[in-house]
Amino acid sequence: MSESLEYWLARQQAAHPHAIDLGLERVAAVARRLDLTRPAATVITVAGTNGKGSTAAHAEALLLAAGASVGLFTSPHFIRYNERIRIQGQEADDASLVAAFERIEAARGSETLTFFEYNTLAALWLFAERGVRFAVLEVGLGGRLDATNLIDADAAVLCSVGLDHREWLGETLDEIGAEKAGIFRAGRAAVLGTARMPASVYAAIERLGARPVVAERDYRWRIGADGRWSYEGAQLRLEDLPPSRLEGIIQYRNAASALAAIESLSGARSAADAHAVLAALDARTTGAALGAVRLAGRFQVVPGEVEWILDIAHNPPAAQVFAAELGRRPCRGRTLAVVGILGDKDAAAIGAALAAAVEEWFLCALPGPRGIGAEALAARLAAVARAPRLFGSVAEACAAAQHAARPGDRVIVCGSVYTVGPALQWLGVYSAA
Repeated sequence: MSESLEYWLARQQAAHPHAIDLGLERVAAVARRLDLTRPAATVITVAGTNGKGSTAAHAEALLLAAGASVGLFTSPHFIRYNERIRIQGQEADDASLVAAFERIEAARGSETLTFFEYNTLAALWLFAERGVRFAVLEVGLGGRLDATNLIDADAAVLCSVGLDHREWLGETLDEIGAEKAGIFRAGRAAVLGTARMPASVYAAIERLGARPVVAERDYRWRIGADGRWSYEGAQLRLEDLPPSRLEGIIQYRNAASALAAIESLSGARSAADAHAVLAALDARTTGAALGAVRLAGRFQVVPGEVEWILDIAHNPPAAQVFAAELGRRPCRGRTLAVVGILGDKDAAAIGAALAAAVEEWFLCALPGPRGIGAEALAARLAAVARAPRLFGSVAEACAAAQHAARPGDRVIVCGSVYTVGPALQWLGVYSAA
């Protein structure tokens, strides 16, 4: 009789002495034993300090709308571990995940694997088992040494480079950019979500012999006054597209980057699949994909007399984008902020980015080894959060903010996936949409 999914997840949490152990040797050895070096005919890998989850979700939606067989791997999850792996738009069920973990354990031998490495191998095994033609892989951390990078991408997208995870990736943008650019491959497309990349990214493209596909140079988009937009790339010309279902002006860029990645697959090993997708991506099909894309916690709006807006915004660049988007969407009343931030994040810079938008702060503790209490968070936000209210959990902070809010006010929730996930549950609106 198989063990439960909960059993396997608890076992994996304790299997390796470190939560993060960057490097490909161990996970690649297990992947070879499982014959997972090519889990799908065509692979798109997406990295970036911010934007990678949204770009990966757009790529999935576009491929599905074009009639392709698609697997999506993303992380972390909000509520259910199953969210991390989708096949044909459906989350992996417990039985499938358990079967994958059993196979991985049988092949592991003496190799130790981190929680994320188990997760990556499970996704690859399920994609191979189900025979998906396209796999979309979101990088977990960095790129060069991330477990997803054991697979050679046919197109690799780098959405952005910002200062985050400096203890792992380096102290400068150039160092971080070089790590993230490690997902590029010789002769394959290196799609850049912005031309404003560190010099190390362009140097890596040249050194690796990758083929640059640069935003606002090799592909472009134009946004109309009514929010509808157009896309122009190497092969696709799409007019009068609806905005993405994901809110925020940044999603035009993310959707365009996903389109550029799919366009660039025409020279991939499975060129016939890529050509079939491109032939299907007319304005109608692309518009349907934009309306169907699913991803929780990215400027997610819950309307009402008191509007709630939830965004992970877990590092300074993401917080700046979130604050700018809030500025484009003014409210009649006050903005109350429910904020929880992990201890290894730059809370002071995140708070500074949001300071001008927030009238009242509701700070909450986050659990786990990386979490910190509300008092510690208040100390880090002392320069911007005047007289904050402190709570032991996200749910308590949400309840207090709801009680304090008046019609016309809005409540924003941000700082971590571990803040937004419980808030969505508390609101009773959680879905991967």
